[in-house]
Amino acid sequence: MFKKIIENSMAKSPWLFHINAGSCNGCDIELVAVLTPKYDAERLGFKLTGSPRHADIVVVTGPVTAQSKERVIRTIAQVPDPKVIVTLGSCPRSCNVFKGSYSVVGPLDNYVDIDVSIAGCAPKPEAIIDGLALAAAVLKEKRRAK
Repeated sequence: MFKKIIENSMAKSPWLFHINAGSCNGCDIELVAVLTPKYDAERLGFKLTGSPRHADIVVVTGPVTAQSKERVIRTIAQVPDPKVIVTLGSCPRSCNVFKGSYSVVGPLDNYVDIDVSIAGCAPKPEAIIDGLALAAAVLKEKRRAK
């Protein structure tokens, strides 16, 4: 009985953990804007958590830099399974304007599997909410399969 209650509550309130892998902060600002009262993604159950061990969904911004690579991989590994990895903006997928830089070793999919990708530089808040809703659906399917 308690297991069913916990599963139902977890399905409706996925927690996000944000990782900045060397971004210009454009996507970071948009992610924070989505959580403010104007767009209010928290009404859909999304909430930022301060620890990767409490997260269900990992949101990664920025191209993966040489300095951040090991930390990003280690942090993602700390998130309990099943987890969903979301890339926010163009940089984690293609490195965007930072491609070819001496300090960029991305894209992120060279190191981990990506479940949802939210495109844009910086993505619009509506696109972020849509991507997070898709991530919640992917998380639900992964939990069902487990």
